[in-house]
Amino acid sequence: MAQSKGTVVLAYSGGLDTSCILVWLKEQGYDVIAYLANIGQKEDFEAARKKAQALGAKKVYIEDISREFVEEFIWPAVQANALYEDRYLLGTALARPCIARKLVEIAQREGAQYVAHGATGKGNDQVRFELTCYALCPKIKVVAPWRLPEFYQRFSGRRELMDYAKKHGIPVPVTPQTPWSMDENLMHISYEAGILENPKVIDHGRPASVAATGLRASRVPVKVTNAGDGATRCSALELFVYLNDIAGKHGVGRIDIVENRFVGMKSRGIYETPAGTILYHAHLDIEAFTMDREVRKIKQGLALKFSELVYNGFWHSPECEFLRQCIGRSQEAVVGTVRLSVFKGQVYILGRESPRSLYNEELVSMNVQGDYEPADATGFININSLR
Repeated sequence: MAQSKGTVVLAYSGGLDTSCILVWLKEQGYDVIAYLANIGQKEDFEAARKKAQALGAKKVYIEDISREFVEEFIWPAVQANALYEDRYLLGTALARPCIARKLVEIAQREGAQYVAHGATGKGNDQVRFELTCYALCPKIKVVAPWRLPEFYQRFSGRRELMDYAKKHGIPVPVTPQTPWSMDENLMHISYEAGILENPKVIDHGRPASVAATGLRASRVPVKVTNAGDGATRCSALELFVYLNDIAGKHGVGRIDIVENRFVGMKSRGIYETPAGTILYHAHLDIEAFTMDREVRKIKQGLALKFSELVYNGFWHSPECEFLRQCIGRSQEAVVGTVRLSVFKGQVYILGRESPRSLYNEELVSMNVQGDYEPADATGFININSLR
């Protein structure tokens, strides 16, 4: 064993990569504290704890940060109508700063000088993790094994990791591996790599049915009611989990895209974002119903920049904090209820109402003149035709 280098807090998933990294860090002379974030993934957390302890972790933290994830990260993205490159609802990009914030907190609590992660040197997550860590604790030192030649030259592929795991008694799944990599959290499930690296390979979706629901919002979602049985959900986490269940059963929010990674390459990803997709459409609708036209134009531009910053890992940057404040201020009148249905993977808006509506039925009616003089439109058209 190498001479002691101090304590490192490892963002640990319990999978092959981070399990091998845990043992490798110990080989390098670090005391390893494993940190596993519960952000809604289906996981046997106690089994993961026992595994980390058996591999030699000095301590194991399992932190349930699901509620913070929804309230402090997902809700601002819903308010922004955030989409990266017109399609991606930022499920992974929103999760990483939430996870990294707790990583830094544990490191500071434990007096650890180092944090570590298992993100690859080609992806976005390395940037997202590390920019958050440096923003919150500039003196922290990051160990990124997949960027260290002594690590990636030794483990050039999965076979080498499997051999290392066998040599060091690291339990690995006995069932055949899926031909892609999967990452899950409350916001979405993503599928990348493996056979999906060929953009021509077809991913087969799942069938969908129909359901209807009503969603009430006051700047952020506050209640969802099932139109069929009248059941309601009100807390942020409960509401979001419920929408995931309903929308997931009906195939809502599944996309297959090629996106531009921050590091400069294109990558193919398949994402399932059920609740996020429902909330995107519902919020977009009630916002158009209640927000002034010119304010909304400015806010749309802010949302584009916000999405780019979040995707690229700049959640804690001064400019992103400024944008969140601006977008939050724009939401003061975004209050109301949207009725919608889901059918065969689609979300359909059925109706909406709001005490802050800017819709004037009498003004817009073709049957009532209201407070509007049709003759005024002549001058309006003539002036606009001058150029």
